[in-house]
Amino acid sequence: MRNVAPTKTSLLKIKDELSFARLGHELLDQKRNILVIELLNIVDEADEYQSRIEKTLANGFKALEKASMDMGKLRIQHVKNGINVEAEANVRQRRVMGVRLPLVETSFHDNPPYFSPMETSLWLDRAIMEFKKALQDMGRLAELKISIMRLAREVKKTIRKVNALEKIAIPELDETLEYIQNRLEENERDMFVLMKMVKNRLEKKKEKGNE
Repeated sequence: MRNVAPTKTSLLKIKDELSFARLGHELLDQKRNILVIELLNIVDEADEYQSRIEKTLANGFKALEKASMDMGKLRIQHVKNGINVEAEANVRQRRVMGVRLPLVETSFHDNPPYFSPMETSLWLDRAIMEFKKALQDMGRLAELKISIMRLAREVKKTIRKVNALEKIAIPELDETLEYIQNRLEENERDMFVLMKMVKNRLEKKKEKGNE
């Protein structure tokens, strides 16, 4: 309970603070729920991308292995020098309840075909395609993992604020409000009794004066 004077001014002030605290608690509770839902959705999506990348990389290495069997490792070493693929990640941002989350878009700058189809295996093209796809998904996975960390941090902060209002601030204000109301009611009763005593005394004096 706060140490305040039990006055009507204090009563109005505490009522305003209590109303504001309850509104803040409601808004923060809504924010927490929205952030948790967003966080859970992103966690599920990150798991999906993790599995997809692992599968894509496995397919890429399998295709590269088959190309190596068709062409020979020396031929692949020679051909790879002509493969010029540049990857570029463009990072933007979006906001969820004030939290900045990244948006990663991966693009490639290349000029296929990278080599003559003569004396090369179709598996080599397949390997390049799979590795490009994996790299693109890795950019998306990085976006999701950073988003998870930022959202988890904001959820933790929001939960602390909600708990502080719910378990400390609002109960304290409720207790203070009840104390002030009780004291004011008690003062009103005391004043009523006092005024009644004064009235009775004045009436008795008036009766004696009329005798």
